[in-house]
Amino acid sequence: MTNQDITFSDLEVESQSGLLFRKRSLTGKPRARLLLLHGVGGNESNLAALGRYLPSSLEVLLLRAPQQVGPQGYAWFQVHFTSDGPRIDPQQADSSRRLLLSFLDAQPALPTVIAGFSQGGILSASVGLSAPQKVEGFGLLSGRILPELEKDIAPAHALASLSAFIAHGRHDDKLPQYWADQANALLERLAVPHQTHIYDMGHEIIAEEVTDFVQWLNQTLDLD
Repeated sequence: MTNQDITFSDLEVESQSGLLFRKRSLTGKPRARLLLLHGVGGNESNLAALGRYLPSSLEVLLLRAPQQVGPQGYAWFQVHFTSDGPRIDPQQADSSRRLLLSFLDAQPALPTVIAGFSQGGILSASVGLSAPQKVEGFGLLSGRILPELEKDIAPAHALASLSAFIAHGRHDDKLPQYWADQANALLERLAVPHQTHIYDMGHEIIAEEVTDFVQWLNQTLDLD
């Protein structure tokens, strides 16, 4: 992996969606774009450290979720973890998906990947599977694909050009590996080209995963 000094802009607001974001500083013209979405209770700065390992020709945008749940904590939707699995607010999840689609529509044309950690990965999958014409692929990092999304998934012919990256920890105590297995099975059923990586980790992001993700990113956006 490359390791470079990086800086991100101050918080900006995208007027069409109202979403707040930070943009990585670039010296030249970007060849492609990556949207990174944080998990529940975090904020856009959580994934800033990934910027130093990403291709220098990539425009990187860190987005802040719209629901405030703490002093510096935000969420894409409310969720409660129960013995029967996560219980979500589906209206909030769909609202965030639509805000992200609006955000994408407002950006200058560039090949784009959307990816995120945990709840951010959930929204990335929701965007990619419902609107594959807007992105080249999505990254699901320690997340899951919402069963509630089924009605919004695009038809098979539209999904054919989409690529996906699934990464999960076999020791994840927040979202067990079951969810990665379910996501993998769904993408196989939908015939979406994808990679699935299971790592010896918990609910986190590790160096080996970043290496694999960047390699997939380079292939998906043709940056090599």
